[in-house]
This record gives sequence, C-alpha cells and structure tokens, in this order.
Amino acid sequence: MISSIIWAVITGLIIGLLGRLILPGRQNISLAMTTLIGIIASFVAGLLLGLTTYSNASGGIPWLSVILGAVLAAVGIVLYGNMSGKRV
Repeated sequence: MISSIIWAVITGLIIGLLGRLILPGRQNISLAMTTLIGIIASFVAGLLLGLTTYSNASGGIPWLSVILGAVLAAVGIVLYGNMSGKRV
C-alpha cells in the first residue's frame, strides 16, 4: 500500500516535470503542484489507455502512457496557470 503511494508520487513528479519541459518558457508553479498535476495526469492517462485495447505487451517502459501523461500534465499546468493567475 505505502509503496504504491510512493511510486505514484515519484511517477507524478517525473510526468509533471516532463509536462513542464514540453512547455516553452518558465512556469511559476511549485514542485508540489507540479507533482500533483503529474499524478492526476498519470491517472487520467492510465484511465484513457485502459478504455482502449492498449497493453504493454513488451513488458518494458510503457512509452505511450508516459507520453500521454506528459501531454496531459502540460495541459494541466497551463490550465492551473490560467486559473491561478500565474500565466504560463
């Protein structure tokens, strides 16, 4: 249980940082918010890919999930920036 939470936070941090890397310029949000947005983006990417017939048959890194999560995190960072007044 606790290891699942730790891995979710680590994955969320990586996905959130990849989302920030996609966006041009400087984003004025905290590392905690980046991680939270990354966790949400990873969860949504997993749900969306779960609705399709996608499976990671090779057993390696699920690149499609990582890419989709990073794109969703970038969208989430832009939305957060617009809602909080911290334009990206």
